[in-house]
Amino acid sequence: MHDFHTHTNYSDGRFLEGMVEAADSTGLEGIGLTDHCTVTARDRPATVRNVYGFNLDLTYERRRRAIDELRDRSDVSLEIYDGVEMDYDPRDERAIREFLAEAGFEYTLGSVHAVDGLNVQVPSNFTGLSEARLDAVVDDYFETLVTMIESELFDVAAHIDLIERTPPLSGRATIDHYDRVARALADSRTIPEINAGRATAATALVHPDEAFLEVLREYDVAVTVGTDSHRPAEIGERADFLEQYLASRDLDPVSPPGLE
Repeated sequence: MHDFHTHTNYSDGRFLEGMVEAADSTGLEGIGLTDHCTVTARDRPATVRNVYGFNLDLTYERRRRAIDELRDRSDVSLEIYDGVEMDYDPRDERAIREFLAEAGFEYTLGSVHAVDGLNVQVPSNFTGLSEARLDAVVDDYFETLVTMIESELFDVAAHIDLIERTPPLSGRATIDHYDRVARALADSRTIPEINAGRATAATALVHPDEAFLEVLREYDVAVTVGTDSHRPAEIGERADFLEQYLASRDLDPVSPPGLE
């Protein structure tokens, strides 16, 4: 069992060493460190980047040295992968492409967190909007997701129905949305993940949801896995959940393409 989606103190997670040690003690064979990164000059996302520390473009070399030091330790037996979770906006494609070429991560996650500058994880951003406007936000979310996949910038598309965690947006996605994303993935090197970041919480939410997963399977789209853990204590429980989830659905996950 590998975990290809975790965060450390190089973005909004806990100390890197503790994350790796927790994964090792859990019995994982590998952990991917995929700290958030935002590359943009636009005001709103640049502010988010500064507030939350999504600036791995400034610190990836320092983090890489820390990874190398942990790899050299005799008491750490699992593989440690040097990855990134990059915020995607079509307007930033050139900057993203240039940075990823420069940094040379072992693999990359791409994620859509915002539509029209509004974070889709924040319910208050969408309170009071009309039904038609909420549906339009969902349309824009999936349009951006497809554009991200078609860009071929990333190995993995992270939490591909992130809007399901947000009450004003949840339940508005359609099979047509899922079908379009699945077709894009089937034609791309990019693969989606089974993300357990909220699977063991009260919401018991897995990305993608069952209906979306079924459409992906119809298109024979491969999947990888990630716990999306930000704290050491989260890794074991979420990894156990993923192992049972995959077995119950007869899913055989693959590694991100960059590692193959």
